[in-house]
Amino acid sequence: MSQRILILQGHPDASKTHLCHSFAKHYCESAQAKSHEVRLIELASLDFPLLRSQQEWQTAPLPPSLTAAQESIGWCQHLVLIFPLWLGDMPALVKAFLEQSLRPGFAFEYVAGNPMGKKGLTGRSARIVVTMGMPAVIYRHLYRAHSVKSLERNILGFVGFSPVRETLIGGVETMSDKKRNEWFRKLQELGSEAK
Repeated sequence: MSQRILILQGHPDASKTHLCHSFAKHYCESAQAKSHEVRLIELASLDFPLLRSQQEWQTAPLPPSLTAAQESIGWCQHLVLIFPLWLGDMPALVKAFLEQSLRPGFAFEYVAGNPMGKKGLTGRSARIVVTMGMPAVIYRHLYRAHSVKSLERNILGFVGFSPVRETLIGGVETMSDKKRNEWFRKLQELGSEAK
């Protein structure tokens, strides 16, 4: 069955093509070949300010540069978020985008007497694809993939995405062409299945 897919490519460097760009491209092309409707947003192409207070997050209007991106989040049935691991976490650009886009009144609503509020983005699934220099097994077991787990539970899960799956791709600086092509095929499979 055809799905509406939003791919958020979160590598902050738009000056050249990185592995994250290639993964997004392979996922996108494969999904489109299977008649899924796909939108791709390069976060580095967006110009928006950082939020600097809780009041600003709750009451300031969404920057006009993010109107279409927020609409695409509401439109999608499946979200794919791709980014490199920087200092053990998502790059600041990705976090700033999520803070701006997943605002009260859109991503969730406050409910009196319920600290969890009401999720605004239920009925959508997500996949997080993270590239990193270290072996993924070390990040997963030694560091317990803490930042990815936080993103899954405290951000995407909090606003209603479920299930949230992850693909951790390690050793990217020393990855062979063979291994890189294996990952491209894996992203193509996920794209064709809208997973």
